This record gives sequence, structure tokens and C-alpha cells, in this order.
Amino acid sequence: MSASEIQKTRVINELRGFIKKLLQDPKILEQSLEVARRHYGEGSSEDSAESVVARIANEISDTTSVHIPEDPADHSEADKLFLELLKEAVSEEQALY
Repeated sequence: MSASEIQKTRVINELRGFIKKLLQDPKILEQSLEVARRHYGEGSSEDSAESVVARIANEISDTTSVHIPEDPADHSEADKLFLELLKEAVSEEQALY
């Protein structure tokens, strides 16, 4: 197996475990969206995107069974994807209103 195949397999396994966790506790999604709405809604121009993401990751880890490292440098591919999708969902939601 090449390094890229090993990386893909690792990411797929991590996403599989994460999706299973979401299926077992559907409240995680709503709680995560609430956290993202609050932090993206109250972010000031002085806040870097990285600091907002770190606060979101920290609060999600504190309030749900999902663990996301606070430091964006430590985020896995699945962590990055989940946080990116939360941002997209909140942005699209805000665009509707």
C-alpha cells in the first residue's frame, strides 16, 4: 500500500467512526450547529478565523461526546471537514435570512 492509500484508509476509518457516533447520538449535530451559530455570529473583525474555529472545537468537545483538539494544527482530516461543514451550514443558513 502506498502512503496516500494508507492516508485515505485512515481518513475513511475516522469518518466512519465519526458518522457512527452521530448516528448513535443525533443531538450532537444540533448542539454543534448551535455552538457554530453562536461563535460565528459573535465573532469580531479582530478574531482570526483560526481562533473562532478553536473556540468552536473546544466548546463542542466540552458539550458533546465528540473530541476535537482545540489547536487547529492538531485537527485530523475528519475534524477539519466537520468544522468546515459547520461553517458552510451556518453561512448558508444566514444567507437565507
